[in-house]
Amino acid sequence: MVGTVPPLTTVPLPRRPPDPDDRQRLWYENELGWRTVPGEPLRLVTGLRFDVLDVPLEAGVAALWRLGPDSPVAVRGDRMRLLVAAGSAEELPGLLDWLEWGALAPELDLLALGEGGHMEAPPVPGAGPTKGQPLSAGRSGPLQGAAVWLRPPEPGCEVEASLPTLSALGSVEGAPDLVRLVDTVATQCHRVRLRRSCAQPLAFS
Repeated sequence: MVGTVPPLTTVPLPRRPPDPDDRQRLWYENELGWRTVPGEPLRLVTGLRFDVLDVPLEAGVAALWRLGPDSPVAVRGDRMRLLVAAGSAEELPGLLDWLEWGALAPELDLLALGEGGHMEAPPVPGAGPTKGQPLSAGRSGPLQGAAVWLRPPEPGCEVEASLPTLSALGSVEGAPDLVRLVDTVATQCHRVRLRRSCAQPLAFS
């Protein structure tokens, strides 16, 4: 018909392959339901689904037996991040006082990330060292530098059920208990501190 414009055939533009960071963000948000911080590098919001105890690697290695087998653990350089129940960061100062570590708390190098905080998101499992890979406090290699999962979270599972919490105190044996974990970590942090101070050369005037 005169004056009729033939329909345009729309050809979709070539799609750019998804950015690796975008895939990781979707994995954390969709598979685990964890909130991430907008922007780069990819970071996980703490204080909602979990809090984090950030401790020296040596102290963290010695405390792993206090965790459940499914409790997520990350490593970045010479620091270990132990995921604990949300709200644990607020309980930490009072818990250290109750365990009689309060006077030494500023010197223990024991940090807690809770509400309003964030931690670097390790690559999704399979992009770094495999689960269960041996770890030593003096290790070099892939665990140096960027954060990696030592014990990654499992999609499809209730991650919160595996996290150490105050409510586990007095429960069945083997349940992840925040009190015992904090006491063990504080003891190991103190030992690390004493070992480092003894290793420092004496200063003579």
